[in-house]
Amino acid sequence: MPGARPLRVLHLCAGNMFGGIERLLVTLARQRSLCPMMEPTFAACFEGQLTSELRETGAAVEVLGAVRASRPWTGWLARRRLKKIIRRGGFDVVLAHACWPLVMLGKAARELPLVLWSHDILKNDNWIETQAARTPPDLIIANSRATAESVKGVFPVTPSRREYYPVAGSEMFDRERVRREVRTELGTTDDAVAIVCTSRLERWKGHSVLVDAMAKLKGEPGWECWVVGGAQRESEKEYLGELKAAAIAGGVEDRVRFLGQRKDVARLLAAADVHCQPNTGPEPFGIAFVEAMYAGLPVVTSGIGGGAELIDSSAGLLTTAGDSADVARALTTLIGDAELRTRLGAGGQARAKALCDPAMTMTKLQALLAGATKGRSAETLVRGEEAVA
Repeated sequence: MPGARPLRVLHLCAGNMFGGIERLLVTLARQRSLCPMMEPTFAACFEGQLTSELRETGAAVEVLGAVRASRPWTGWLARRRLKKIIRRGGFDVVLAHACWPLVMLGKAARELPLVLWSHDILKNDNWIETQAARTPPDLIIANSRATAESVKGVFPVTPSRREYYPVAGSEMFDRERVRREVRTELGTTDDAVAIVCTSRLERWKGHSVLVDAMAKLKGEPGWECWVVGGAQRESEKEYLGELKAAAIAGGVEDRVRFLGQRKDVARLLAAADVHCQPNTGPEPFGIAFVEAMYAGLPVVTSGIGGGAELIDSSAGLLTTAGDSADVARALTTLIGDAELRTRLGAGGQARAKALCDPAMTMTKLQALLAGATKGRSAETLVRGEEAVA
């Protein structure tokens, strides 16, 4: 509509870690020109990698102050700052990213329409989710069908809508040149089939299943495995130690490479041949899968959660959760069939764009949030959810 002003959205987040939520927020900031009718501002509790990357995009960033549940006054101070930001900011809607900011900050935002973007599969088995139920939002956005189904256990009457994340493909460089450079840096031969896993070091992501599958293939020539991701918590450091020990015990310590935290994931994907993340627990969405698909890699993952929604027979192979022998069989198929890798890689690129193109998904998000500000009925909000092709 001529003369209409952009929808002003205030995003609430923690900001003390850097994972899928934070990568989504950076994408919303970096790609905001694709949806000029939505103007984001980001309010984080903690300074860190997230706030730095958001500022690099030129987006508006507010810092509310470190909030600790064990120190109630920190939450009170952050809510007071948030109220001041809201009252001077002219915002139309507040979007809380996950239950933690809803619990810690939501009550200060209730004078505006309040939307929860649920990024996790809710289990209603912890105090955060119990407290979140006491501050029900006006609308819930779920990042997959699996997540959408789970939110009903915590918010039984709140309308919800499934919307996939906007995920941008990398601005592709000369892939063959990058492939040569990365493989030279890592000491990987050009003809080796490189299997890459790019995810946080959390147990349910299935790294242990991947290492065990690789050990089953130690007698097979022509492959190497890159595990990308650094430990951010003590539990993750312990897990990383276990994975390295398992690689040694399996006799594949020279072929399973732990690359740590990397800022050049796009380069690593360009240099790899297969993406494998065999979850033992359901992935709420799976940004890593979509990025691998954009990079033209066939994806091997478990047939549960978001992975089962994103990956179909055109883009990869689904395996039984927790079954390392099944993962090993899938990888053996791909290692030995370059034509299949090429076909699935091309199919994955098309599917990633169809599901997660930023211009499309951000326009849908803007319309959904605008509808929430107009007080649409629950029937209107949930009507017409598109089925995934």
